[in-house]
Amino acid sequence: MTGSDDRTVVFTCGTLIDGLDDQPISDACVVVRDGIIESVGGVGEIAVPEEAEEVDLSDEIVLPGLIDAHLHINGWRSLRPFDMLTLDVALGTARATKDLRTLLSSGFTSIRDCGGPTGLGLRQAVEEGEIPGPRIYTAWKSFSQTAGHADSHYLPYEWVENDPHAGHVLTDGVDEARKEVRKHLREGVDLIKIMTSGGMLSEKDHPDHAHYTEAEIAAFTEEAHRWDVPVATHAEGTEGINRALRNGVDTIEHGIGIDDESIELFHETGAILVPTLQAIYRNAVAGPESDVPEWSKQKSAAAHEEHIESIRRAYEADVPIAHASDCGGTEDHPLGTYLEFELLVDEVGMSEMEAIKSATSVAAQALHDDSIGAVEPGRHADLIALREDPLEDISAISSVEEVYKGGERVIL
Repeated sequence: MTGSDDRTVVFTCGTLIDGLDDQPISDACVVVRDGIIESVGGVGEIAVPEEAEEVDLSDEIVLPGLIDAHLHINGWRSLRPFDMLTLDVALGTARATKDLRTLLSSGFTSIRDCGGPTGLGLRQAVEEGEIPGPRIYTAWKSFSQTAGHADSHYLPYEWVENDPHAGHVLTDGVDEARKEVRKHLREGVDLIKIMTSGGMLSEKDHPDHAHYTEAEIAAFTEEAHRWDVPVATHAEGTEGINRALRNGVDTIEHGIGIDDESIELFHETGAILVPTLQAIYRNAVAGPESDVPEWSKQKSAAAHEEHIESIRRAYEADVPIAHASDCGGTEDHPLGTYLEFELLVDEVGMSEMEAIKSATSVAAQALHDDSIGAVEPGRHADLIALREDPLEDISAISSVEEVYKGGERVIL
């Protein structure tokens, strides 16, 4: 995939779903200059430069490139705790280059990496054109309190405290929180990721356990927001959700246990919900042979119905919801799949158009980047062409025929 300066391309689309409007546009054209969308409209309604190259997608349905707003590009091939803990960073990074190709060929042109040691290097390699991949927005290493969700509970503390291969930093207290955020900002992260509850893959805590004090959460968000960097939190219990929302977190990841106060706080703060339904669904329902520990399967099974109910409650209350998988490339949690779309439609009650927006314009809001996620002037020309109509059946979102990133066709 190569780019060229001062190149104009016009895409003619049989049907255009722009990621913003509730209605698709028939017989549309999209004019792209230097990888940026210049104009959008019906064929014959907008001026097309004489020198423009034409890409004929008149038999396809065209969408903005999809966004996965929460995944992990660490090269995982197993979710067994010791397998993840001992994975060499170089090997994980090499495997992740394959995963990035998979994501891009599946139509995901932007991704948000929510914790791990590989994201910064992979982001730079993609930006330099050394490897193909989606646009990467990375948190780099996530933050967990001691005995929190990302702590390796089964190991001696001194082994975990300064592990250079870890995908997280154990951080406690207001002063440590401020300093560690500043270290991350120094590295150029796109977001800060914290843990305000226990979780499914941590051994000795429970999702209902609230982690980090209000003061600690406020320290994380204040430091990040000073640099206009958003903060995401893993939150799988009511108090972990509400404590995070009260103290300025921008996105709630997972969102199990949403109550009336949560809804009020979402509306008050403008935070976005990133439910990652399929991660727990795969452990509880679709993946009985998953290699996660038995205690993780049990917690997932117990939380599955509440997870669906929480996200449905948020959807019915008009809380913005962004599409995400929380997958990392294992056999049971593969990257570049479309199960989340089906769960949002079939289980939560979204319309097909709403599910598409969750993975385009709403996900772009979660990433705090209005240069992606929609087909409109000024945004990157990240486009996918489908053979079948996802507005008739959301499963058609998988019928990807062609992928364009910055106006250039992706060839893998």
